[in-house]
Amino acid sequence: MFRGRFTYEQREERARRANAELRQRLDEGLAREAATAEVLQVINSSPGDLTPVFDAILEKAYSLGVVASGSLQLYEGGAFRAVAVRGVAAPFAELLRQPMEPPPGSPLSRLISGESIVQITDMSELSNDPSGFPRAPAAAAQGFRTVLFVPLRKDGALLGTISAHRREVRPFSDKQIALLQSFAAQAVIAMENARLLTETREALAQQTATAEVLQVINSSPGDLAPVFDAIVEKAMRLCEATNGYLFTYDGDRYHPAAIHGDPRLVEGHRQLGPFRPAANTGLERIRRGERLAHIPDVREVNVFRTGLLSQMAEISGVRSALAVALRRDDVLLGALGVYRREVRPFSDKEIALLESFAAHAVIAIDNARLLSEIRQRQEELRVTFENMGDGVALFEESSRLVAWLTRNP
Repeated sequence: MFRGRFTYEQREERARRANAELRQRLDEGLAREAATAEVLQVINSSPGDLTPVFDAILEKAYSLGVVASGSLQLYEGGAFRAVAVRGVAAPFAELLRQPMEPPPGSPLSRLISGESIVQITDMSELSNDPSGFPRAPAAAAQGFRTVLFVPLRKDGALLGTISAHRREVRPFSDKQIALLQSFAAQAVIAMENARLLTETREALAQQTATAEVLQVINSSPGDLAPVFDAIVEKAMRLCEATNGYLFTYDGDRYHPAAIHGDPRLVEGHRQLGPFRPAANTGLERIRRGERLAHIPDVREVNVFRTGLLSQMAEISGVRSALAVALRRDDVLLGALGVYRREVRPFSDKEIALLESFAAHAVIAIDNARLLSEIRQRQEELRVTFENMGDGVALFEESSRLVAWLTRNP
């Protein structure tokens, strides 16, 4: 045997180790591809439902040995909250599900600042500094040492994060980080699919509601009651409101025209009858010329703290309120409004939707006014022709014209 050469047995051992390493890599690659395919299958089988997708992502990361415990958290309104949790005690899981605004310098704030990943090698170094990471003491109490945060991003915007915990000081490898980044990308795909599906459903619901309101307008020319009822009912349903109303305005007072929701609130408005709105209320702001009045919490407005308005708000549980004006050529014709029983401000889309319904109400009012004028003119012509003793044919022609306009408002 020459110096520096391997024996036959050594060469075989090296070959076996190389083959075993290649097989291990192949098996790991196949497992990752299978896990990815399974997550995609969950995405396809549950369009619009993100819960099973998020749970599947954590489950696959666990089955591949990357995540012993962890969570998937969404970033909304400046706060993180967990929507899927794996391998942690119930109290800590509940803590993760509570919205938390990360302080400057904390690991999650570093994701907000744009870092691609954040890895804390030893959580025990942070456990005595709650100001830097408020959940660090609770995480340390769970025995977590090494923690990894991988962001969910779309076009640079932060949507959330996948966190992975280990109970020993053992940093995550580049391969493991890459795998979690792949899962994060799939989570973003699922969220985008759900958003697009929700927007499509909302648009279809709005188009259907609009078509139904227009059908009521066409089927009841001159009769505004069913039109107003349909508008309030559709507005409540699409804005997820518990109460709704449409008031007409005569230049001095509001008149209840359609009120839906809590029977006590409905009865309170009916007993109130025509009224002048109190100062600082949404209806008074609209009367003064505002396009809309959005009150996130009526209990924060002084006028709702005493008197009849306070009693009505207390009885019905009204909290968030929105009212939009019914106007034609800057003339106030009325107001359309909706209430919620919880503090949940109305979105820009919901405001635009309510304004669209208000525009339909104005169209119905104009149609009714024009039809009333035509009928009044017809009656005047009838009286004139009868006094003249002639012109019957002309009167019949005008009657046919009115009938046609009634069918085609």
